[in-house]
Amino acid sequence: MFGNSNIFFYLCPSITIARDMGIYINKGNVAFRRIRNSEYVDKSGLIAVVNRTLFTERSFTCVTRCRRFGKSMAAKMLAAYYDHSCDSRQLFADLAIANDPTFEEHLNKYPVIYLDMTDFTGSVSNDNIVQLIEQELLTDISKAFPDIAAKEDDTLMKYLLRVVDHTNVPFIFIIDEWDTICRENQPGSRAMDEYVGWLRRMFKSVQAVTAFAGVYMTGILPIKKFRTESAMNNFQEYSMVSPGEMASFFGFTREEVQALAVKHEMDFYELEKWYDGYQIGQQPSMFNPNSVMQALGKHWCESYWGKTGAADAVADYISRNFDGLKDDILSMLAGERCHVEPIGFRNDLSEINTRDDVLTVLIHLGYLAYDRRTKDCYVPNLEVSDELKNAVRETGWTEVAKALEQSRQLLDATLRCDARLVAHMVQEAHIANASIIKYSDENSMSCVLAIAYYYAHGDYIFHREYQTGTGFADLVMIPRKNVCKPAIIVELKYNDTAGTAIDQIHQRQYPQKVAEYTSDILLVAVSYDRKTKEHQCQIETWQK
Repeated sequence: MFGNSNIFFYLCPSITIARDMGIYINKGNVAFRRIRNSEYVDKSGLIAVVNRTLFTERSFTCVTRCRRFGKSMAAKMLAAYYDHSCDSRQLFADLAIANDPTFEEHLNKYPVIYLDMTDFTGSVSNDNIVQLIEQELLTDISKAFPDIAAKEDDTLMKYLLRVVDHTNVPFIFIIDEWDTICRENQPGSRAMDEYVGWLRRMFKSVQAVTAFAGVYMTGILPIKKFRTESAMNNFQEYSMVSPGEMASFFGFTREEVQALAVKHEMDFYELEKWYDGYQIGQQPSMFNPNSVMQALGKHWCESYWGKTGAADAVADYISRNFDGLKDDILSMLAGERCHVEPIGFRNDLSEINTRDDVLTVLIHLGYLAYDRRTKDCYVPNLEVSDELKNAVRETGWTEVAKALEQSRQLLDATLRCDARLVAHMVQEAHIANASIIKYSDENSMSCVLAIAYYYAHGDYIFHREYQTGTGFADLVMIPRKNVCKPAIIVELKYNDTAGTAIDQIHQRQYPQKVAEYTSDILLVAVSYDRKTKEHQCQIETWQK
């Protein structure tokens, strides 16, 4: 087998391989050693998955996730494991991969090319990026094989094939942030098409299976589509929309964060509120790992997303307001879900033409989570909600921004039991958001209230049509763990009185069910008169 080091040295005793660290080859395990010297959550199971693809038709892998979900860390781990210029056994001895049957078979057996595409943006023109990549790689890799001189007319692929012919050992090629050029260049630039064309020539040709034991790429966007087909359909793609068996290796699982919270003496439920909420494949609960580690290091939960995100780009996308996108964004900020069809997106930020395109981009960027079972998207957590709210402010949607600001005042008025002010603010919210759905029915009121109480999502878990006692409460807000605020039960009445709504809360024993979580409950009754368009409110406290 190609990966057997004994075969390598017996077949090629005269070939000299330079062991000094190169820029793109023989990088060794220094990067992963630094990772292991820090606090590390074991994601080495990824190696076993990739090992099973080597020398098969599935040996070309592209994993895409939003920023700071551990893509680069995983790429450095793979490089340290496969690189034949170093000994990484001790780095992996205490990790899960050490117990996998494939561990010994591929450990430090291959020449590894590691390419970080961010090195090629910003300092070169669009016209020569591909040429520069070829020249840089060819020069560096030829130094690693001094007995195999590069010829004047060599392309990178020609030279790699000649090396493999001499050594009988193919390369592992790792490209981190593969889509940087696609994201950094202005729409209309030819750099993106030339770059994707280079990738196609390198990895989709019949020569690729000879040159590479495996290819592994990371990025934010899946591979660009031309018409309806991927430019490199021989790659197995694992994205935020379709993560497959890679789901648990990027991001932190609930169990992993629970263990970290205990170790660092932090409130798990606070971490959950801020950083959980992604449903990635079969993983129902995934946390943003970078934000979790930042919070653990500072012992404080806040939004770390803005320091790494792309709020300006998000503001630009949502400001286009395709097909009522504004209403969708507002309703998702209020905890609702929106249906999305991600399959039509061409994975090209210069081709955003529909509402579904915008929502799909926001999923790939991590500003929305995606439920593959229902094809719904939603705002995953408080951190992202804050950043998405900031993006909304940048769009010039003054009425939306105003509604979000008024939400804090509404919650404060409710907690003070100021029924008159609550009625006034709900009425204002009802008028402001009448475009979202039908104005004059109870369902519209329920949705409007969810939007109006947007600010409460930081401290409350929302339930619409919540089964309580002998009926269904229109809106129930249950305080999150360790939040010292009362639960809130809201009952709506259309063309009736607030008193009737309060009576219904008591008669159907709504508080008794909510009392399983807390005995401190506010009963809020809101009524709407269709003729006068007046809202009334009545608030009572309830204690078990």
